[in-house]
Amino acid sequence: MTYTTILAFCADHEDFRFGLQLHSLIFKSGLDGEDFVGNALISMYSRWRRLIEARSVFDEMANKDLVSWNAILSGYSQEGNHGLEAIFVFIEMVGEGMGLDHVSFTSAVSACGHEMNLELGKQIHGLTIKSGYGSHVSVCNVLISTYSKCEEVGGGGEMIHGFCIKTGFLSKHNVCNSLITMYAKFESMNDSIKVFEELNSREIISWNALISGYAQNRLCQDALKTFLVATMESKPNNYTFGSVLSAIGDAQDISLKFGQRCHSSLIKLGLVTDPIIAGALLDMYAKRGSICESKRVFSETPHKSQFAWTAIISAYAGHGDYDSVIELFKKMEKEGLRPDSVTFLSILTACSRKGMVEMGRHLFHSMYGGHVGTCREIGGSRGIDESDPGQPGFSLLQSLLGACRIHGNVEMAERVADTLMRLEPMESGSFVLMSNLYAEKGDWEMVAKVRKGMRDKGVRKEVGYKLGGYW
Repeated sequence: MTYTTILAFCADHEDFRFGLQLHSLIFKSGLDGEDFVGNALISMYSRWRRLIEARSVFDEMANKDLVSWNAILSGYSQEGNHGLEAIFVFIEMVGEGMGLDHVSFTSAVSACGHEMNLELGKQIHGLTIKSGYGSHVSVCNVLISTYSKCEEVGGGGEMIHGFCIKTGFLSKHNVCNSLITMYAKFESMNDSIKVFEELNSREIISWNALISGYAQNRLCQDALKTFLVATMESKPNNYTFGSVLSAIGDAQDISLKFGQRCHSSLIKLGLVTDPIIAGALLDMYAKRGSICESKRVFSETPHKSQFAWTAIISAYAGHGDYDSVIELFKKMEKEGLRPDSVTFLSILTACSRKGMVEMGRHLFHSMYGGHVGTCREIGGSRGIDESDPGQPGFSLLQSLLGACRIHGNVEMAERVADTLMRLEPMESGSFVLMSNLYAEKGDWEMVAKVRKGMRDKGVRKEVGYKLGGYW
C-alpha cells in the first residue's frame, strides 16, 4: 500500500491526527518532494478544509503539474469563502501557460458563482468553448449553477439550456436536474416542471430537485404532494426528506403531523442521525414553535456536525433565547468547531441584544485571528470602527452581509452595508445584496431607493478580470 493510497484513506475518513503523523513521516523520509505525494497531501488537506496547510504544500512543491494546480484550485472553490483565492489561482494557471481541463474550468466557474462575479464567469465560459470543453457535462452543470447564483436566467441560463437541447445533453439526468434547479431559483417553476416532465425516467435526484424548488418558492403544499408521489415511485434519501421538512417548517397550513410522520420514517430508515436530516428536523420543529423537540433532536444526534450546531443555534436565535445561543456557542468552541457565517450572524446578534461587546470581539478574533480587528458598538448604529487599522476586511464584511441576506436580518445588514459603502463607495456588490434582501422581504420602496442610490453615485456593475492574451 502506497503513501498516496493511505493519504486518500485519511481524507475520506477524516482521520486528521493520523494524516498529520503520516505527513511528518513523509517529510522525514524525504518523499515530500515527489509530485504525486504532494498532490495527495493537497487533496487531503483540502478535503478537511485545512487550506492554509494545503497551500503550504503546494507552494513548497518544486514541480507542479496540472493535477497539483487542479488540487489547490478545487480546494479553494469547494470552500465557498475562498472563491477569490480560487480565481487568483486560475488566473495564475493561465499566466503560467498551464494546460486547462474540465476540472480546471468547473472549479474556476464555481468560484465565480461563489463570488457572484458574473462578468468573469462569462469570460471563463468563453474560454471553455475556445478550449473545447464547452460541451463537457460537468462544465455545463457548473455553468448553469453559476448563472443561477448570479441571477442571469434570461441570458446565460437560457443559452445553456438551448445548447443542451442542440447537443442532446437533455438526455443526461444531471444536466436536467441542474436546469430544474436553475429555473426554480428564478421562480420559474413552470419551466422546472416542463423539464421534469420531459425526463424519460425519473430518479430520486430529479424528484429532489423539483421538491426543493417548490420548497424554495414557498409552494409548500406542492412540495408535500410531490414528495408523497416521489415516495411511491422512488426510494427517498436524506435530501428528499430535507426538502420536504423545510416546506413543512415554512407552512403553517400543513399539519405538523406530516413532519412527525417524516421523523418516524427517518428513524425506521436509520437516517435520523444524518447531518442534513438532523439540521432539517431541528429547523422544522423550531419554525413550528417546538423548540423542545429541536433540543431533543440535537441531544439525540450522536455525532454533532457543524450543520447541526448551526441549526440549533439558529433555532434559539429565532426564538429570541440569546442566553442559550451564547451557551451553545461556548460548547461549540470546546468541541473545536468554528462557526460558519450563519452561526456567526446568530451569535453576533445575540451579543448585540445582550450588550456583550467583548464577546463579539472575541468571536471575531476566534474566527479570523489577527487578520480581523474589533467591532465597535456591536449593538449600536455605527457598526464597525473604520479608524481601527485592524478592522475586519472588506471580503469578511461582504460575507457577513451575505449571511444577513440568508438569515433575513435586515437590521444588521443595513449596518454592515453602510460600512461597506463607506469603505468602497463605488463597489456594486453591497448595493446588489441589499437590493436583493429588500426584494425578498417585499420592501419594493427600499429596492427602488437602493437602485436610485446606485444611479446617483454612478456605481456600475464590476467588469471582472481579464485573462491575459486569451481575449
